[in-house]
Amino acid sequence: MTAKWEKTATNEGVLTFSVKQEDIQKGLTIAFDKVKKNLNVPGFRKGKVSRSVFNRMYGEEALYEDALNAVLPANYDAAVAEAGIDPVSRPEIDVESMNKGEDWVITAKVTVKPEVKLGEYKNLTVEKQDREVTEADVDARIADLQKQHAELIVKEDAAIDGDTVVIDFEGFVGEEAFEGGKGENYSLELGSGSFIPGFEEQLVGKAAGESTDVTVTFPENYQAEDLAGKEAIFKVTVHEVKGKELPELDDEFAKDVDDSVETLAELKEKFLAEMKTSKEAAAKDAVEEAAIRLAVEGAEVLELPHVMVHDEVHRAMDEFLNNMQRQGIQPEMYYQLTNSTEADLHKQFEGEADTRVKTNLVIEAIAKAEGFEATAEEIEAEIKELAEGYNMPEAQVRRVLSEDMLKHDITMKKAVELITSTAVEAE
Repeated sequence: MTAKWEKTATNEGVLTFSVKQEDIQKGLTIAFDKVKKNLNVPGFRKGKVSRSVFNRMYGEEALYEDALNAVLPANYDAAVAEAGIDPVSRPEIDVESMNKGEDWVITAKVTVKPEVKLGEYKNLTVEKQDREVTEADVDARIADLQKQHAELIVKEDAAIDGDTVVIDFEGFVGEEAFEGGKGENYSLELGSGSFIPGFEEQLVGKAAGESTDVTVTFPENYQAEDLAGKEAIFKVTVHEVKGKELPELDDEFAKDVDDSVETLAELKEKFLAEMKTSKEAAAKDAVEEAAIRLAVEGAEVLELPHVMVHDEVHRAMDEFLNNMQRQGIQPEMYYQLTNSTEADLHKQFEGEADTRVKTNLVIEAIAKAEGFEATAEEIEAEIKELAEGYNMPEAQVRRVLSEDMLKHDITMKKAVELITSTAVEAE
């Protein structure tokens, strides 16, 4: 095969290649075996007509389309390999010639991966990360837990920020009560921000038994369009005011929080170790993210193909919606709950798609520049890790992911490891 690649734009071109007689004959045989099963020819049992009789009756050309479909994929792949191009979209196939007795000539309009000019990607200097965990950090975590374990105690005093009030309320726009604006014996924590802006603040200073009018303005983007931007008055009656009573910070509190410890000192030691581990992991992630970002910023990618960005948007959308479905939320339900549409979600993922595509291209280019390859042992280890991570049999992983896909993922990981392991934090 002689394949010819001619660029027509930065990342587009036409691939011309031929299908040799040997493959044409294989394709014709496959095509004939496919059509003869349904042929009814006088003098022959159904499906038993000979090739020569078929050619006399219908002409060999009647098989050309099916024959081409049978042998095109392998011939196209061989032409791509010979031309040394890396397509990123389905080709637009056109037939130049299919003359009987001659090699067939095919053209394919193809979008290919753009050229990547790498900059520096090793020994990059990134911002130094804070890994220190102080006693004050631990105390703050203990204080948060103390608040979470607080008990609500009925109080006689007026409500202050942080108290919980038990209220009846009904909302009006003008003289009309509106749907969904009424509640009875509703427990509301003041300062939680769970009600319309301005509502909770106006209950500060109110005591049990008091009634008051609360005036608010609905936000312009409020989900109920008939209320958006409108002023409303809520008639509110306060039944109870409850304040938080914090538990004592002692050994009993520590055991209530974590039954693996016996004392408050042990709890603090455990939190200190956990927070150090967490902060170290966060610092490592930040260094890696910064190093990869610098490597990508330092590289030049000649015009991102639209099809790659489009595919990345839809890949991200599919991943997001699949995660939602695993939580029992179908796409239609998600759009209803968020008052959005598929187009809104598409737009949401468009923002970072260019960056994600460029990042992948740069990492692939680094892997190629470094000559990274995946060994058989690394492929087996990757399959085992994926099987354990997704709780599925290794055989299923092999069915879902081809060896080429696994090799690609492994070399990408090696490139990322090279970028991040050589990064230096600035003093």
